Amino acid sequence: MPALCRSCLTCFDTGPRCPQCRSPRILSHPELFDLSIAHMDCDAFYASVEKRDNPGLRDKPVIVGGGTRGVVSTCCYIARISGVRSAMPMFQALKLCPEAVVVRPRMQVYAEVSRQIRQMMEDLTPAIEPLSLDEAFLDLTGTARLHGAPPAVMLARLIRRMETELGISGSVGLSHNKFLAKIASDLEKPRGFSIIGRAETADFLTPRPVRIIWGVGTATQAALERAGIRTIADLLRWDQADLVARFGQMGDRLWHLARGQDRRRVSRDEKLKSISKETTFNEDTQDGDLLDGHLWRLSVQVADRAKAKDLSGRTVTLKLKRADFTQITRRHGLTSPTQMADRLYREARALFDQVPGGAAYRLIGVGLSDLAPGSAADAGGDLLDPQAVTRARAEQATDAIRARFGRDAIIKGRALR
Repeated sequence: MPALCRSCLTCFDTGPRCPQCRSPRILSHPELFDLSIAHMDCDAFYASVEKRDNPGLRDKPVIVGGGTRGVVSTCCYIARISGVRSAMPMFQALKLCPEAVVVRPRMQVYAEVSRQIRQMMEDLTPAIEPLSLDEAFLDLTGTARLHGAPPAVMLARLIRRMETELGISGSVGLSHNKFLAKIASDLEKPRGFSIIGRAETADFLTPRPVRIIWGVGTATQAALERAGIRTIADLLRWDQADLVARFGQMGDRLWHLARGQDRRRVSRDEKLKSISKETTFNEDTQDGDLLDGHLWRLSVQVADRAKAKDLSGRTVTLKLKRADFTQITRRHGLTSPTQMADRLYREARALFDQVPGGAAYRLIGVGLSDLAPGSAADAGGDLLDPQAVTRARAEQATDAIRARFGRDAIIKGRALR
């Protein structure tokens, strides 16, 4: 059986140790050199960067997040032993791990490290589909002749480069499609390298719970359980037509994925689907002026990003989270796409006014979706709002001043609330 030493990258026949360097970090699989679709996920990325930059944190539980009222962005594996998880409320995380060191996120630093990792990936293949700052799909089909080594070797080399040059570790999943590669990368974290071959796909999937399927969250899992579906084996007993009739498009997706079938390509130019910004308050608030000020600031941030990416959107979303973590989402479709902060704010404010009052909120967010090119934005004005064109021109002038003199050169009064 073919084998690869992850320490020195020597290829050999199966054995407990590398014949070259005697390392026990051996990767062995019948299809080791035949598979080319990979998913790479950095290990506790934000926390790893913080530990790299501050060696004093190396042996301590580290949580990256925002204040006692925020949520956990990520945490190191020491903190995870205590039960801390990403997206967990900070107060709950600190109850589980009171000795944790909490570090505020440094997004610019993480983005720079991500850029460096991306460049290393580019050295392997142009077929890269980023999912976030710290993970991506890679398609290395046809690259063996270029590199003089199969994809598995090049992926092991990538991880070794990340560790030696950047001080960041990662885990790799290698398979014959994206669905299985993503599952594989989670099997042995941290510093894992797992393979799911074609021949073993059915045996691997059949006993697994349905939650292993990417996109099956709490609500979908509950709906499946009501239908008596708890494992992939349960899914396999359903006809495709019955699954579609019961669950719609999701049913068709589940039928294929239960069989390990995923025809999605690794797409370098995966389109952005939405733009959103949100903020979590240090204290719950029902102060109308304060909430209104945040609505305006969030609208400006979303509009700025849309303009920077030359995009506009037809659907405005308002997100609210109450003190008891109950989440409220409201959406409104526009007659034409927009990228203007003024229009975003007015639509978000109208949605906010529709929510019954009296509650205190811990989070507020604004989003823009159903995206279109920037050239389609705010064309022709709004017949029901004659002043819209004037406000749009004023905003364009403001943008020009901010671009020249800085973001805070002009601040609208409501942003000071």
